[in-house]
Amino acid sequence: MPRTNLTDARVIALKPRRTAYDIRDAKLKGFGVRVLPSGRKRFFVHCQHRGERVWKMLGDAGAVSVKEARSRAAGTLASIRRGEPVPTLPDETLFESVAETVFERYGRLWKPGTLYVNRKYLRSQILPHFRERPIDDIDPREVRKWFAALHATPVAADRSMPVLSVIMKEAEAMGLRPEGSNPCRGIRRYRRNGRERFLSDEELRRLSRRLSAWSGRHPRQVAVIRLLLLTGCRKSEILTLRWSEYRDGHLFLRDSKTGPRTVWLSDPARKILDSLERTGSWVFPGPRDDRPVSKHWLDGLWWRVRSEADLDEVRLHDLRHTHASIALRQGETVLAIGKLLGHADPETTLKYTHSTDDAAMEAAETLGAILGN
Repeated sequence: MPRTNLTDARVIALKPRRTAYDIRDAKLKGFGVRVLPSGRKRFFVHCQHRGERVWKMLGDAGAVSVKEARSRAAGTLASIRRGEPVPTLPDETLFESVAETVFERYGRLWKPGTLYVNRKYLRSQILPHFRERPIDDIDPREVRKWFAALHATPVAADRSMPVLSVIMKEAEAMGLRPEGSNPCRGIRRYRRNGRERFLSDEELRRLSRRLSAWSGRHPRQVAVIRLLLLTGCRKSEILTLRWSEYRDGHLFLRDSKTGPRTVWLSDPARKILDSLERTGSWVFPGPRDDRPVSKHWLDGLWWRVRSEADLDEVRLHDLRHTHASIALRQGETVLAIGKLLGHADPETTLKYTHSTDDAAMEAAETLGAILGN
């Protein structure tokens, strides 16, 4: 890391690059300035104390002179050596302030539903523990302790962790934490048994019979449920489907969870869509022609159908899991299935592979009988 005798003129002359970089002071060991891609510059102290790395922000170079920052650094380093509490900068370095800045920035990138859910977890699970803490004080040990305290609510814990990780990652980009210091790294999520549910062949037959029984009274709802199973689409993707997105025998979704994507349709799926009446722009229009049906429109019939089919614990989303598991049983590759489901990350698709355990065991027995002889 380059060192130089920091002066006001030299700090002003430092130019931003595509990534943040640090310049260390040649006069005072542990003192330096970080130059951010935005052009902002922040003074910092970085040292080792009792085997642990310590990083403290000292102020913005636009508001603090090098002489004052070096004086603050000397006092901070002395306090660290004596094991005394180190004064922290107010406002912008506090966790809640950084979190709000990050949410304002990501609010333009996240979908409204994602933003709403992430704010909920920030408010209910993250802020109660990290509020009023300097962002650079939070270490992996504290994050592990927080995560362990949420063991009774594993879903909330698993969904809160990525939110906290984004905040910490952005804090690095803002120059408020050292690079590569994300304290969420390496923490494994909770394993939730039975999270993914796959319908057996017999369960699918029972479900199909009950859907046929209700198709006369609720044809549109039954059509949605069958499409969920036949396409592997998410519930929101089918309920908000537009006729303009169905052409050439495929669905060309303009906006899904992972962005625009193509859904390849089988003959049975196309027959369902072709049988529906076109009364507007939406495939499943709501009471108002300018909006699709609500996300709860399907719930009443689904709860009744699954109860009659003795599938009380099955969720609509499990039809998507079942679609993937059947494709795996038929020998489709993980990459092909990921494309069918619109997964941006192949790791997401791999969670379905445990549904083929029985088939793998049968194959092992067959190979053992052949090779053993």
